[in-house]
Amino acid sequence: MKRLIGGRSFFWILCTSLCLSLQGNAAPSPLRPNFIFLIGEGQGWSTLSVPMDDRVPQSKSATFQTPNLDRIATEGMRFPNFYAPSPRCTPSRAAFFTGKSPAQLHMTFVNEGKGGNGRGQGMKLVPAQTTTEMPLSETTIAELLKNAGYMTAHFGKWHVGRTDPSKHGYEESTGATSNDGPDHTANPNPKQAYASAERGIDFMARAVKAGKPFYLQIAQYAGKSALDSKPETMAAVQKRLGGRDLPILGLAAVAEDGDITYGLLLKKLDELGIAGNTYVIYTTDHGTPGRNPPFAGGKGTVDEGGLRVPMVIKGPGIAPGTFARQRATGVDLFPTIAELAGVDWSSVKGVEGGSLAPILKAKGEGSVKRPRDEFVVHFPHYDKDVVGPASAIYLGDFKLVRIYETGERRLYDIAKDSGERSDLAKQMPQKVSELDQRLTDYLKAVGAAMPSIKANPVSTRPASAVSLPTKRSLRMASSPSSAQGQ
Repeated sequence: MKRLIGGRSFFWILCTSLCLSLQGNAAPSPLRPNFIFLIGEGQGWSTLSVPMDDRVPQSKSATFQTPNLDRIATEGMRFPNFYAPSPRCTPSRAAFFTGKSPAQLHMTFVNEGKGGNGRGQGMKLVPAQTTTEMPLSETTIAELLKNAGYMTAHFGKWHVGRTDPSKHGYEESTGATSNDGPDHTANPNPKQAYASAERGIDFMARAVKAGKPFYLQIAQYAGKSALDSKPETMAAVQKRLGGRDLPILGLAAVAEDGDITYGLLLKKLDELGIAGNTYVIYTTDHGTPGRNPPFAGGKGTVDEGGLRVPMVIKGPGIAPGTFARQRATGVDLFPTIAELAGVDWSSVKGVEGGSLAPILKAKGEGSVKRPRDEFVVHFPHYDKDVVGPASAIYLGDFKLVRIYETGERRLYDIAKDSGERSDLAKQMPQKVSELDQRLTDYLKAVGAAMPSIKANPVSTRPASAVSLPTKRSLRMASSPSSAQGQ
């Protein structure tokens, strides 16, 4: 009996050794996918030269030429109903990085250093208090991926506070830059547009050499004139567009320079042989100022023109030339990238977005699972819009806009009336009541800071220039009783 047991033991050891040997000779599992996240600066829904929606002729530009963004779109998927989290840049960027809304982050406005926006001078309301510093307590997508073994970098416009990006998980960066860039100049472009691409190219090459997956974020600076573009680009635009007015020529030249830099990145992916294992994502932080056909409004408004922006993504498993027509938003990017990377993000509390990964892998079909069905844009400030502080809530085909200064509610069927020309509030009071209550519930749930419903005692300081909230004031603002639902 003892001899039999010994024989069986020997046989078990032999089989185990053979199995381990075979496993050791098996092909290694592939690297996790790489990511390039391209963040445009205030580019409207219809400012690419490829249609954002193949059903809407106005969804492309005849003025701007963006062949490299067109390539990403045609080789991947377009999201015709993609929304920036805010009509201003700082709040949207923070939401991209964290998967949380500006309302929850208490980052609902922007400090441009000009002292002219969000002022509320002579107005009826005191705008909500806001911070422009992304809290260190927040987990960014870069931190999540870095902890999973990714190399991480951010080059270009940061504009979510003065804390260095390295403190938020970005191993390499150009620093905590704002609108004036690392050189503190009125015209960071075209220098910084091309410099960011060059840094990105070098970063990708080093990551491949090290055998590590990477997450690369490149964000453009604003620009609108010949001073913001290369002379040869401006000359080419002038030759192509002829006698058009100079502001349009400048905007077109800046857009083309940005697109050229994207082409350099795509070319490097091909040269490194990693294009097939790299997701390339492009969107922007808000619409342009008033040039967003077929929508109304633009930057600084909760109109469709301020919020509906381009979104294209290509990469492994995404069928070329496809469209995902579900409503998607900037807070969806955090969970989407995490899932595509195979990284668990369930421990990150408060994420409001849902992963788009199932839709990307199913040719645009399916739905997005989020903690809430509604999408809310909370913008409690005076800015470009004459209506002043406002919030908007989307649910299904409908959009409700709450205007705080007058108490007015406006209702639109966005599916049929994307230009917001027909206010249905009087015709559909029950729908108004339903959406208005949902909006109140949401703002209370996230502890949103609200404008004060009283005469404005301060008329000399913009809301963006107030001191940063203390921990105590943020705790007070985040309690349900502090949020006004009117």
